[in-house]
Amino acid sequence: MNWRVHVRILPRAGLRDPQGQAVEHALGALQFSEASNVHVGKAISLDVAAVTQDDAIRLAREMCDRLLANPVTEDYQIEAEASG
Repeated sequence: MNWRVHVRILPRAGLRDPQGQAVEHALGALQFSEASNVHVGKAISLDVAAVTQDDAIRLAREMCDRLLANPVTEDYQIEAEASG
């Protein structure tokens, strides 16, 4: 069975996020002072062939740990849903 896996990767809480700070500054310059604590990350979607949803999530977690996310500076969240 195929599972559509969505991975959301963000900088770890408490670590400096230069991209997020730049976006926050630019939003302020555009008069969007309501925006604060901006973080910029990555969103990755992929199809994973696995028997169960738990297996698909386990495989995606391994992919994150080995390639997709930097385990020192980033955290990630994974969701999976049945695909077609």
